[in-house]
Amino acid sequence: MRIFMLLFLLASALVQSQEQLPQNYFQNPLDIPLILSGSFGELRSNHFHSGLDIKTQQRRGLPVYAAADGFVKRIKVAHYGYGKALYIQHPNGYNTVYAHLQRYAGPIQEYVKEQQYAKESFEIELFPDSEVLAVKKGDIIAYSGNSGSSGGPHLHFEIRDAASRPMNPMLFGIQVPDSKPPIINSVYVYPQQGAHVNGSANPTRLRLMLQQDGSYKTEAIEASGTLGFGVSTNDQLDGASNKNGAYTLQTTFNGVPTFGVQFDRFSFAETRYLNRYIDYGHYRTDRERVQKLFRESNNPLSIITQELNSGYIDVAETYNGMYTIEITDFANNKTTITVPITGKKEFNVPPADRDETNDYVYADQSTAITTGKFSVFIPSNALYEDTFLNINSKGDTLFLHEDVVPIHKNISISIDASNYASQDLDKMYIGRLNYRGQPYYTTTYRNGSKLTAKTRTFGNYALATDTSPPTVEAANFKDGQWISKHTTLQLKIEDDLSGIASYRATLNGAYILTEYDYKTDLLTYYFSDNVVSDSENNLKLIVLDNVGNSTTFEATFFRK
Repeated sequence: MRIFMLLFLLASALVQSQEQLPQNYFQNPLDIPLILSGSFGELRSNHFHSGLDIKTQQRRGLPVYAAADGFVKRIKVAHYGYGKALYIQHPNGYNTVYAHLQRYAGPIQEYVKEQQYAKESFEIELFPDSEVLAVKKGDIIAYSGNSGSSGGPHLHFEIRDAASRPMNPMLFGIQVPDSKPPIINSVYVYPQQGAHVNGSANPTRLRLMLQQDGSYKTEAIEASGTLGFGVSTNDQLDGASNKNGAYTLQTTFNGVPTFGVQFDRFSFAETRYLNRYIDYGHYRTDRERVQKLFRESNNPLSIITQELNSGYIDVAETYNGMYTIEITDFANNKTTITVPITGKKEFNVPPADRDETNDYVYADQSTAITTGKFSVFIPSNALYEDTFLNINSKGDTLFLHEDVVPIHKNISISIDASNYASQDLDKMYIGRLNYRGQPYYTTTYRNGSKLTAKTRTFGNYALATDTSPPTVEAANFKDGQWISKHTTLQLKIEDDLSGIASYRATLNGAYILTEYDYKTDLLTYYFSDNVVSDSENNLKLIVLDNVGNSTTFEATFFRK
């Protein structure tokens, strides 16, 4: 077995060496010291982080530079996600991505504005021909911002390969100071079927003891059967207190490598399998992401670079062993954990805790469940494993298990609302209830008296009604005011129930481009667009929510 593992490691190294990644080809996209708020592969909600989040000193508007020669191949402007994003194709086959931008620069900004006005839409996706927007290394292509789902000003920067798979930018020579070893938060052991640890068949948290050399040792455990381990860890780079992700995780059992994870590259098609890789239920209840150091069924993640027996270890009675976890950041700072194990067979161990219900779903089969007015359809492979689910309803509320089981692809929720009048149904939707019992809009489709929504989250859902139109108010001007010195026109638009769906603004009957920031509820028009030429200007704004309620706001202002 040792010879097999040595051959496996040698083959892996040869494959890695065949891809010679260009060094010093890509320059830093900002001209300030690189301090990260997010690292490549970091564990996020439902996905691995696909780039570097570079701090911008709490500022917006810093110049963003093309990392290398190339041409703009894609531009996307969205309210959510990456916000304003730019994609550059480089001659060597790689792509770079720049996201959460405040605005684009020069010809790129002019091109985007022209297309937005032509389509009369702020949200837009463009694929310019290669000769339209060529860039040189070091050109200013945009300015940093906080657009989209960004939680604060920063630049999200990616390098993708020819297959559009994100890669760790540090592999290309992008250097970020890091002198601190990874931090260990907790270690868990997961007994598999028929196994036990310290007389329990349930997952067990092990007590950590810091050693003088900076390593950790857990309490000694007595166990029997097949075991898997998990670890909660993060890395802290120099100059920031953010909890970033580690680079590699490697385990051994009595010196033999058993499992390895390395965050070099992954595909977007596999990124949601993060929910299979972590202990999802533990995360939902304790807000701690434990990385499972073993591969379960329906886990195709390519970040797993090495495994023996899928990462599990087998402990026999009277057998003594040492399990080791080594965690490394990209700067090769290491933290090691050792787990002493003694094989001891216990009898009459209670089975692992499991809530058994009437609804048992086989992961590889489609399942339809009806309760009261509701129907739930779970397609095959929507769940990672066979699972007991607790599904019931009361009136217009569906209790769809707890959000402790991950859903990989959409399941459908339908309700028969034939007891409501047709005109009432037009304003109804299915909403997921938050902890206060308030419905959060879920995209809902209506077919007659049947309403259907799709979701990838368990929890409570209810039929909700929204008859209130959005609210609109001027934010930086008043009706009838002279605003010659203003650079922007701002309005605040809100809808507390189903949410904002669309908006359209005109000045003197001509369309104007307004940018919506859902985080601040602000709608902004820039006078630099030069749509305004008259002294007296009549503004008209129509805002719709997600069930079709609308508000029309009108005002007059003056400029010279």
